[in-house]
Amino acid sequence: MPIKKAIDKVPGGIMIVPLIIGVLIHTLWPKLDVELSGVTGSFMVGTSALLFAFFFCIGTGINLKASGKIAAKGVTMLLVKVLLAALIGILINKVLPITGITSGVFAGFSTLAVIASFNAANGGLYTALMSTIPNREIDLAAYPFFSIQSGPFFTMLTLGIAGIGAFPWQALVSTLVPFVLGLVLGGLDPEIRKMFQPVGGALIPFFAFTIGYSMNFSMLLKSGLVGILMGVAVVFVSGFVLYLADRYIARSDGLAGWAASSTAGAAISVPVVIAEMDKSFKPVAESATAIVATCVLITAILTPIVTMWYYRRLQRKGLVPKDPTK
Repeated sequence: MPIKKAIDKVPGGIMIVPLIIGVLIHTLWPKLDVELSGVTGSFMVGTSALLFAFFFCIGTGINLKASGKIAAKGVTMLLVKVLLAALIGILINKVLPITGITSGVFAGFSTLAVIASFNAANGGLYTALMSTIPNREIDLAAYPFFSIQSGPFFTMLTLGIAGIGAFPWQALVSTLVPFVLGLVLGGLDPEIRKMFQPVGGALIPFFAFTIGYSMNFSMLLKSGLVGILMGVAVVFVSGFVLYLADRYIARSDGLAGWAASSTAGAAISVPVVIAEMDKSFKPVAESATAIVATCVLITAILTPIVTMWYYRRLQRKGLVPKDPTK
């Protein structure tokens, strides 16, 4: 039975499908984790432990010995995407309270939802796109350097520096521990990198389910329009800025910028983690999570369309490099 193939037909399916299953179960049986208790009940509310394992695996994939050109491209993409999210978040915070918009068509729109949506690119989508286009070895190798954006650290840092949220230094450090631990161990022993790097993807359905179990369908329905508009904004706003960064800072052709114009599935976990660290975000955590989930779905559809359109444009102009390593 081709279950995995069926899931893959859904944009961002490996994250979205388990999340929807979690939402469905929690909507129908909101106390199921208490009734089951034990191992299964603990799993259903064990998002934090699963995310620790996930970010550890992501950390093991970073190779600090990579060439300067690869590292420069990856770090450029990381800094530009994070700084863009920070700038937009700070501007929105000037006109909206921390609870965001609480009624009307745009109910649920908040600074937290915006930063979480803009802060991280969908790594699976990025690598899939770059893998289908010839001679993109450098673009593919650069991804691990900006994969760190998938965690809550940069969102917390942005909110803290902007004075939007208050996080103790222990909370900031705790979000980095699994990533740094994976980075160090993966760097010391290639066998550890080889063992854990592929595991991160396998953990996504599990923490997606636990995040979904913290939500219900009424929340998802309310976030529909805002999530769709957010997804469109992420693709075209962040895509254009990343295109400029890839073209004029990394000195490439800009294709990687459009390929990174999406929202990471792991970003769905960010509002929940942020709310645990700063209780003032608790009222908007659920709506922000729903908006980010919708944003993941929309960007998973639009990003490939825009990226391939731009690639065909490069081909027509004869600007596709035959050997990107030169």
